[in-house]
Amino acid sequence: MKNLFIAISLILLTSCGGIKTSSSGLEKESFLEFIGSPSNYSGGVDVSVDNKTTFNAEVYNDKASRVKGKVYAISTGQHVISVTYKNRVIFNKQIFLSTQETKKILLP
Repeated sequence: MKNLFIAISLILLTSCGGIKTSSSGLEKESFLEFIGSPSNYSGGVDVSVDNKTTFNAEVYNDKASRVKGKVYAISTGQHVISVTYKNRVIFNKQIFLSTQETKKILLP
């Protein structure tokens, strides 16, 4: 009887799984959102990040009632952002972005 109890106890103890944990942090990226009058920027604006990466971005109104517009992911840290429309610079500034921060670029 004692041997049976020990055998059953060993089977039960060895079949128990351990606790598995996982840890992950926030992605190291930030976001840009371009705010202005969309009618003034038909076709969007051209954006340059650190004079390397360029892309076309949509411009949205900054109204509390609107659904959040499209955001553009860039790496965290310090960047020089230049925004042009029809080959004219309308925004040029050095900014710092923290992890998961969304920076609103206000266009004239």
